[in-house]
Amino acid sequence: MSADYYKILQVDRNSTDDGLKKAYRKLEAKFKEISEAYHVLSDPQKRAVYDKYGEEGLKRRFSPRSADHFHPGSTTGEFVSGGNGSPSSIRMNPRSPDDVFRELFGHPSPSVGGSRAGGTSSGSQGNNIFAEDIFANYGDRKAAAIEQTLPCSLEDLYKGTSKKMKISREVTDPFGRPTTVEELLTIDIKPGWKKGTKITFPEKGNEQRGVVPSDLVFVIDEKPHGVFKRDGNDLVITQRISLVEALTGYTAEIATLDGRNLTVPINTIISPAHEQVLTGEGMPLPKEPSKKGNLTIKFDVFPSRLTSEQKNGIKRLLTLW
Repeated sequence: MSADYYKILQVDRNSTDDGLKKAYRKLEAKFKEISEAYHVLSDPQKRAVYDKYGEEGLKRRFSPRSADHFHPGSTTGEFVSGGNGSPSSIRMNPRSPDDVFRELFGHPSPSVGGSRAGGTSSGSQGNNIFAEDIFANYGDRKAAAIEQTLPCSLEDLYKGTSKKMKISREVTDPFGRPTTVEELLTIDIKPGWKKGTKITFPEKGNEQRGVVPSDLVFVIDEKPHGVFKRDGNDLVITQRISLVEALTGYTAEIATLDGRNLTVPINTIISPAHEQVLTGEGMPLPKEPSKKGNLTIKFDVFPSRLTSEQKNGIKRLLTLW
């Protein structure tokens, strides 16, 4: 009966390349755990230490004799010298996967379509796949995330947009051979996102043997805007008006970030502290883009200082009212 490769990797027939790689790495990690567990439990000495002190005891390289001097959870321990005067140790390096397969199943690690270079062919399906190839490519340690600043205009963050980013990275094939590939990433910017928002592309860093590739993280940065300032989900705009406009009435004309024109008549006297709030004309709420914050209009009344002649003129004018 022929092998079902989809079933072996535990993926469906619509799986992408990334999906295949993730499934492959998951099975690798599982095999590593199995191999390490067998390596320890099949060795009476290591098994005795593990049963009494667990994995930590093994990592600290204690023999059964020195185990009596070790207290789990402490930061120090006593090494016992071996017969040659050097500290005795317990190697945590798993034995050859071929040995594991041979001991468990009575034959070397399975090959699909052949054997190692220089060996004899033992099958007729596909390319060679060895347990040691699986075992060697990735370890449990993951490289630190790589962060990249992504500048966005206020318009981008108001309306939402998509940005393309070309990346070049090193990857390894299933046999550990390095190669450089280029990928075009699409970064979807959602309406209302703020400075500091992070978009993560899992495991898009360089690949290397024994290390899970790092995540690539783009961090939103907001460019300064020439008209509006952002305050959370709200927008603020300052309009400079004359003293005559402040006293006699003023109509604000505002072009919004999505291209609309707002006409806002203000018929009251505008003091320097006056603010006009337009509900629902601010930034979209990140979790509810259909809703928006507010737009606040502030005023810069000029001139801020008057001459004595101007003051007297205003007094004469006001006494007529």
